[in-house]
Amino acid sequence: NDSIAFAPIIGYTGKVQEDQLEELKKSRPDYDVNDIVGTTGIEAAMEQELQGTKGSKTIYKDSRGRVRETLNETESKAGNDIYLTQIAGLQTGIYHLVEQSLAGVLLKTILPGDVEITSTTDGSNMKIPVKDAYFQLINNNILSLKHFESEEASDVEKNINSKFLSSRDQIFSELQNELMSSHPATLKDLDQDLAAYMYYIYTYLASPTVGIIKEDLIDQTSQEYLAWKADEISLRDYLYYGIANGWVDTTKLETGSKYSNADDTFRTLVDYVLAELKEDRNFTKRIYRYLINDDVITGQELCLALFDQGILEYNEEDINQLKATGDAYAFLMKKISTLEITPAQLALAPCNAGVVVTDIRTGEVLALVSYPGYDNNRIGDSAYFSQLQNDLSLPLYNNATQAKKAPGSTFKPLTAVAALEEHVIGIDDTIECTGRYEEIDTPIKCWIYPGRHGPLNMVGGLLNSCNFFFADLGHRLSMDAEGNYVPSLGLDKLHKYAAMFGLDHKSGVEIDELEPQISDIDPERSAMGQGNHAYTNVQLSRYVAAIASRGNVFELSLLDKITDSEGNLIKDYTPEISSHIDAADSTWDTVQQGMREVIASGTAKKLFADLEVPIAGKTGTAQEAKNKPNHAFFISYAPYNNPEICVTVNIPYGYSASNAANIAKSVYQYYYGEIDLESILNAGARDAANVTIRD
Repeated sequence: NDSIAFAPIIGYTGKVQEDQLEELKKSRPDYDVNDIVGTTGIEAAMEQELQGTKGSKTIYKDSRGRVRETLNETESKAGNDIYLTQIAGLQTGIYHLVEQSLAGVLLKTILPGDVEITSTTDGSNMKIPVKDAYFQLINNNILSLKHFESEEASDVEKNINSKFLSSRDQIFSELQNELMSSHPATLKDLDQDLAAYMYYIYTYLASPTVGIIKEDLIDQTSQEYLAWKADEISLRDYLYYGIANGWVDTTKLETGSKYSNADDTFRTLVDYVLAELKEDRNFTKRIYRYLINDDVITGQELCLALFDQGILEYNEEDINQLKATGDAYAFLMKKISTLEITPAQLALAPCNAGVVVTDIRTGEVLALVSYPGYDNNRIGDSAYFSQLQNDLSLPLYNNATQAKKAPGSTFKPLTAVAALEEHVIGIDDTIECTGRYEEIDTPIKCWIYPGRHGPLNMVGGLLNSCNFFFADLGHRLSMDAEGNYVPSLGLDKLHKYAAMFGLDHKSGVEIDELEPQISDIDPERSAMGQGNHAYTNVQLSRYVAAIASRGNVFELSLLDKITDSEGNLIKDYTPEISSHIDAADSTWDTVQQGMREVIASGTAKKLFADLEVPIAGKTGTAQEAKNKPNHAFFISYAPYNNPEICVTVNIPYGYSASNAANIAKSVYQYYYGEIDLESILNAGARDAANVTIRD
């Protein structure tokens, strides 16, 4: 279905909103409240080109309603036609390559047993316990809880629902007893499950939609608040404290009576919240989470329910095998490998990715892929649209233009250009990596620490993605003429070159795109692509296109041309070169050679060994949270000696840059004819990268 691959670009239409109508009427007064207009994507950006002209006529009727005369008849006129630069087969093929590649990462990452993740767990090598995948069948609404409760439910579904109801009754009884106890246990003394439910009650009451707990009124220096943060107080005692101190808003309780004392108020609050939680789907899902963790509800039952609800096509052999062996892990892995269950459905990390392919000679975007997509032909179906809005894989979010992350080591080629052009290092000068950079107050460890890279020149620094090397370049850029360290000086220079590469403004594509952010803190870490840099995939695409073209910075475009309904050209959208970076040939030679060596000699060599077209590239990883996988990036262009296209890949929570590079490799194989669309469409999950890239 090509519409799914193209939907993040094309967008969808809907009934015009009041604020939108006011804006549209400024240029076209004939818009009215009944019009269907573009809401997102090209449909919204080019609304006034796509919208036709309304027809009209004046008719006169007699007293019996018969038409007697027609005057002032104007024919309606079709809107203009928009042609895109995206190659249909390329866009569709890449979409499937992304899905297949993410499935391969999940197959490598999901394990049958329990998994412990700590603050020291490597973000490139985290694992997912299969129980998380089982839970996602509930959590991401793949399985319908309503169907479990319905008369049409299968025996398996009825059994699941019976276990849930029994557990829920017990949980609510325990919550009631604990909350009404005169000697309640502190949170740290409760069982983990019960403590989690108590936290949920607090969070629910403090949520903006409920608003009973007013957190802005809490005295954060109070003994009770500090005890709450340390789990050394019960929820009951903490809420009593809140009632006494005015941050529990009892006026929100719609009982129609006033309370004479705190006990009455608290009792009413408990009755209210427990009644509300029985209808709260998120609390229901939390109960399922623990029932799955505790093996009360099994993976086998949930997988069988997939057949009962028609999520999986009926397969007697699979069903019998699952019933006989009970091996739900093997079953789930098989269904992921065949893409009968997709990364988008599971909404585990990773379940999103973006790929941009740009013609570096013209600035035309040949493919802009965001996974997962959606069927924009079904947007008018309110149930389908609601499903999209609640989907944890965020299909309405464009991962190529709206996922803004730190670029990690993909920023290092830009730093290399800045350092060479500012003459803080020569082409053949070396920097000795000792593994730990200590020229600043907060030392920086190179990824190789406790090892060391030793002396590296610029090509070697890029090849090895040495953090020590690029931290030192950031430091050198911060030295003034008298040899004084001035951090703002280095940041200004990095900002100058980032702006030269177009990273100070949006890429030019005609759909919604987040503004880029150039780092303004810590020149050493900023030079490594850390600090507070944040860019989208499409912005990195323009940046690497400028490297490949030796300085041409385009305003990218998704549009080819506009014609009228009869095919007459109205406007051509050939992208413009907005600026040119006048760097020395030796600078371009060095940076391009460094990016080529990443592929030809670095840790990515094994991954790209069988790719026929020679490419240049740079990997990048960025850590956002210690308990989540790293973000993965890859920027590249090909062919190396005569560049034609650049391919950029971002995978939020994609573990390792090798996973992003692996997708790029498949894109090059497809673009240059090593694989074809038919083979892609008939493939299942692709093998995950078998190398770990450190950067």
